[in-house]
Amino acid sequence: MKLASPVAPLLTFIPAIAFIPILIEVVKGFHIGGINIALNFLSSAIQPSLNQLVLKSAWEGLQVTIATALISWGISMLIGIILGILSTDLLWKLIPNFSFVGKLIKYSLSIPRSIHEVIWGLIFIQILGLNIWVAIISIVIPYSALTARVISDQIDNYDIKYLIALRKTGGDSLSSFLTILLPKLIPILSTYGTYRLECAIRGATLMGIFGLGGIGTELYLSLKSIEFKEMWTYLWVLLIVMFSFESISRFIRSNFSDEINFKRYFLTATSLFILSILLGIIWIINLDSNFFTRINFTSLSVPSIVELINAFYDLPIVNLIITTIIITFLASGIAIGTPPLLLIFFPNKFFIRFQNIIWIFFRLTPTPLAVIVILLFTTPSIYIAALSLGITHMGVMGRLLSDSVLNQEIDIYRALKTNGSDKKSSTLYGILTPKSNSYLAYGSYRSDVILKETAIIGAVGGVGLGWQLQESLSSFYWAQVMIILFTFSMLTIMGELLFQTSQKYWLSKSNNYFIN
Repeated sequence: MKLASPVAPLLTFIPAIAFIPILIEVVKGFHIGGINIALNFLSSAIQPSLNQLVLKSAWEGLQVTIATALISWGISMLIGIILGILSTDLLWKLIPNFSFVGKLIKYSLSIPRSIHEVIWGLIFIQILGLNIWVAIISIVIPYSALTARVISDQIDNYDIKYLIALRKTGGDSLSSFLTILLPKLIPILSTYGTYRLECAIRGATLMGIFGLGGIGTELYLSLKSIEFKEMWTYLWVLLIVMFSFESISRFIRSNFSDEINFKRYFLTATSLFILSILLGIIWIINLDSNFFTRINFTSLSVPSIVELINAFYDLPIVNLIITTIIITFLASGIAIGTPPLLLIFFPNKFFIRFQNIIWIFFRLTPTPLAVIVILLFTTPSIYIAALSLGITHMGVMGRLLSDSVLNQEIDIYRALKTNGSDKKSSTLYGILTPKSNSYLAYGSYRSDVILKETAIIGAVGGVGLGWQLQESLSSFYWAQVMIILFTFSMLTIMGELLFQTSQKYWLSKSNNYFIN
């Protein structure tokens, strides 16, 4: 196993220094009345409401959320596969005279994937009103572009010399490409596909918080009315469903065999996507007979050049960008640095498994809910926004690290323990160090996701570009909306390039790879 350089394990927990300014702000803004609220919130976790009306509401909301996720997931995977194949360089090497088409598709997809589904949702609410189609469309647009990028990158990693060799054996261009393509798509459909479905469920829950139905709406309403017992009922239901789904998907991946018929597997997977769409639509229709009749289009006026210029000068664009970047780096520091720090301080296997449960819960807690809970006992600021965002992604990073630790070989750890090292030192050098490069690579990817999700915080927390977008949408100031969208898109594209470079650097130093 390739060991990490000394700087890598250090960099895994140094980012947790972001807690210092955040905790200072929490303490400064803390108010006494928040103590009782916080205690009530925590005690309600072990005494959730079992009222029949609440349970019925949870079940109905959960059905809407899952059906929405199934439709969104199926459509985005099918579109993503098509766009991913069309944007791969390998395909257009077979048709060199039209290679510009592939480049055009690839670069065009950077814009829809750079804009978070919440932003798409806020825009489409203004156009289509509050209906389930807004949630579906808002999830499909970025997810399709993200899936296309993953598929394109995976196929383009294939060595061109094998394609040339196939061509020389007499195979035509199409059959040679399909011979290469199908084996490459299998791991994407089996691993990334299940991950994307999990994201779709979280995305559908998040859309509900913004008034688009499902269990997210129930969560938001119960929290706003400080009905913590009801809120915890919805959270526990969501947690059970997500944990069950994760266990099933993990079982499927662990029993995945390399000895399969690629063509049959690909057809089966494609059929599964189509069936998920049909199942979701039938499910929604049974829950809401107005599924196909609720779309009301509102025309939008295109702003003139003069209006765009005036809107630009009206916006504190530099301050908004700086605020968004600060939130990103603080939230990334919390998310990346906390799990390794806890691993070193509490290396016992029992605590690692206990932390794993906490990470699952953090992961499934929608960020807007975390914002509202924290604001119950402190004052709003960019630090609170960063803390809320960091908590959610801390759950992702923590679960990733704990799973990796529990499944890795511990020969180095045992050797260090045998030679007299204490448990914390053995954990640092024997467990964390071999995984640190891979962990930092995934941390780079996670920072890219956090940058996109600052839109969520802005929309509910009163800071950053997301907040300004919400304000401009509320006043129908479309010139400002266009400028903010362009700014946010450019910022996230630049962030994507930066974090992707960092990810490649750390992956080049590691034999381990975390699926993202």
